[in-house]
Amino acid sequence: MRIGFIGLGNVGLPLARSLVRAGHVVQGFDLDPGRVGRLVAAGGGGATSVANAVGAAEVAITSLPHPRAIEAVVPGKGGMLAAMPAGSLWIEMSTTDAGALKAHAEEAAGRAIGVLEAPVTGGVNRAWTGEISILVGGDEPVFARHRALLEAMGGAVAYMGPLGSASVVKVITNMLAFVHLAASGEAMLLAKRAGVDLARAFEGIRISSGNSFAHETEGQLVLSGTYDCGFTMDLALKDFGLAMDLAAASGTPVVIAEQVHALFDQARAQYGGDAWSTAAVRLLEERIGEELRAPGFPDVLPGVEREERG
Repeated sequence: MRIGFIGLGNVGLPLARSLVRAGHVVQGFDLDPGRVGRLVAAGGGGATSVANAVGAAEVAITSLPHPRAIEAVVPGKGGMLAAMPAGSLWIEMSTTDAGALKAHAEEAAGRAIGVLEAPVTGGVNRAWTGEISILVGGDEPVFARHRALLEAMGGAVAYMGPLGSASVVKVITNMLAFVHLAASGEAMLLAKRAGVDLARAFEGIRISSGNSFAHETEGQLVLSGTYDCGFTMDLALKDFGLAMDLAAASGTPVVIAEQVHALFDQARAQYGGDAWSTAAVRLLEERIGEELRAPGFPDVLPGVEREERG
């Protein structure tokens, strides 16, 4: 298929490369020309603008860092939707607000453009390995027709329901991941203070009922001391904020999440918005003067291509 891919960041670039490997014709655009060059080096095409990327595309895909970027790129007279041909499809793979997505979908419908949301979850390294999970919302027959396209980018692909459903589930899963990361950090600090070998404690938790995805992936990056999960504190707090907004709008108490949200806020104040989101555990370490380090753990998770990180 002819695909215009907008946003070639730490997740967008490997997703676009997966589409190239699957045989699709991909025109990529990013504000960073170096990112576009990396896609070209992988066999894709480089576009000089959003309109140039999507003007002849059957499918336009966006993978953008925050709702402000989506607002700047997608709607309006000079936006992406205005440049797309009637009968094409927009797949939104960013993590965004469900209400804003629905508003953009109304504009798309007025231009005879279909819309699917397909936010990804599972970590940057799984975007590189093609194993990242994709949550899909929108018209189910449209999803069925494009399932193979989505499967070319990820591992598990799950349909969540009407448009907006996947965005809700995505921000909830991210909220859980942040809570699990903080809990894993506290658990490992308990092990350290109790004199248990940290590598053995990590493995004991990993094979136990106390395990979590955050523990067995990002926990390794804490133990290596790099914290390099490829996901910044600014991005984490953007996603966390969407979850907290959802809780407020629905009147749902999220007491544990509120405490972890405050911890992430404090970590950003301490280390900056460009620090990796795993710095929340670093803050816990520094508060009690203990380091969680053990030999044999990776600097980055398997699959991440350092030269492509940018």
